Amino acid sequence: MTIIKPCSPAQLRRLKPYLDLCVQNLETPDYIHNDPVSFVHAFEHKDDQELAGFFAAIMAWGRRDIVLAKVLDLLERMDYRPADFIRKYDYRSQSVFDGFKHRTFKPVDVHWLTKCLQEILHSYGSFEAFWKSCYQISQETGRELMAVFHHRFFDLHPNIPHRTRKHISNPEKNSAAKRLYMYLRWMIRRNSSVDIGIMNFMPPSELVIPLDVHSARQARVLGLLTRKTNDWKAAMELTEFARLLDPSDPAKYDYALFGIGVNKQRIPDEFVINPRFLK
Repeated sequence: MTIIKPCSPAQLRRLKPYLDLCVQNLETPDYIHNDPVSFVHAFEHKDDQELAGFFAAIMAWGRRDIVLAKVLDLLERMDYRPADFIRKYDYRSQSVFDGFKHRTFKPVDVHWLTKCLQEILHSYGSFEAFWKSCYQISQETGRELMAVFHHRFFDLHPNIPHRTRKHISNPEKNSAAKRLYMYLRWMIRRNSSVDIGIMNFMPPSELVIPLDVHSARQARVLGLLTRKTNDWKAAMELTEFARLLDPSDPAKYDYALFGIGVNKQRIPDEFVINPRFLK
């Protein structure tokens, strides 16, 4: 049986300056241009930033250049006014999505996601207000925020097809909810040159690190993740290690793990706990 060793408290203390430097090197304005977060920075009004960012995050699946092209295509179809388009959307507008495709996203999915967002804007006034209500329910019931969000989002239109529901993750089905927590990292973290920090319904200390196959690999090398499956439990394990490094802002270490991977950075030998995950 393969055992993945955890980073000890002493090793974690020595690791922190290295990871902090990795964050500092990657979390710069230069990062924005080639990342889906660029669509948040492309708009001036908060509603547009929240809604363009939401589509950019849930579509951030696959090669980044393709993701950027597909999100741009979708926003072009919305005349680069996502909030106004969504508020005024009706069945006569549905044809604007004809021919749109990205991975498993099809016109029917974009239609129903738009309808749910429209109901949120009409009923709550803003997307952040809906997130805030989900967060309050999560705090009161002890359910995971993203599970509450998933159910309340789709309860707005109970006849939504099952295929569309798959595009919004649910930790209660053990999904890591990577794209949703990436979205909240953009929206919640403040004093960042990348994350825009325009939502205030929850503190940055409660963010979960967006876990994908690349960040998970680096985390296992460093002993920050011992779980073998990239699921919700793994995301929580990694985040708990990150909270030991910085209790007020654990999600910033997503930049460190991503940067090590994307830059093919050689990790110093003294920090390698599980070398078999090196590539």
